[in-house]
Amino acid sequence: MGVEITESPVSDEEFEAMQEFVHDYLQASVETEEEGGRMRWYPWHSAEYRFNHIRNVVDLSVEIARKEGANVDVTRVAALFHDIAKLEAEQDEHAEVGATIAREYLTTHGDYPQSFVEQVAAAVRDHSYQGNLMDLSLETRCLIEADILDKIGANGATLLLLRMGYESRTHMDAAEMVDRVVERGVDAKERIESDAAESIAHRRLKRARWFKEWLEAEVAEMDAGGDPDVDDVDAAER
Repeated sequence: MGVEITESPVSDEEFEAMQEFVHDYLQASVETEEEGGRMRWYPWHSAEYRFNHIRNVVDLSVEIARKEGANVDVTRVAALFHDIAKLEAEQDEHAEVGATIAREYLTTHGDYPQSFVEQVAAAVRDHSYQGNLMDLSLETRCLIEADILDKIGANGATLLLLRMGYESRTHMDAAEMVDRVVERGVDAKERIESDAAESIAHRRLKRARWFKEWLEAEVAEMDAGGDPDVDDVDAAER
């Protein structure tokens, strides 16, 4: 538990160096793969997308940790390392591999308390846990909740809309795709435990539902009309 750590062991400069390490590690994971990296056929499985996801999870996990009384340093460092092995390891192995990388980095790049190192490694290792979140440390719960929340709301909707092009879908399927985000949000609210995460989930789910309603209304109107106006076509292509 984080109670052993009474003051922040990670300076802003050290955290910035960690971010650079994670970014470069992800990039190297792609560059060293002859076929362009695991799952590279979808662009959001690139190094840049994965790093952006990690940064989102860091921000969300810090917000939750502060409100829930978790150790913020443990939470944010674990969030930073949680998907570092995502592009080089199999899905069911990336958490364990990531924990090893985090432990090795923290052991060799500073004089961090051993309790801190082990708490971070444990959170990274357990961030894919599918059981009851109350079985885990508070810091790990904050990380998992943040990881779940990044996949819902406007960000999740945008990713699924991008996916439409790779599945040869048209805009007529947009509302259906956003509905998947809504369903994901509903599932997320059932799984998360903290009040802070539930509040974020509520806001994001509301946005996704609004977007779905707007799409259903506008796409239906577009389908019901005749030939589109030239100005409408130009606007759609811009």
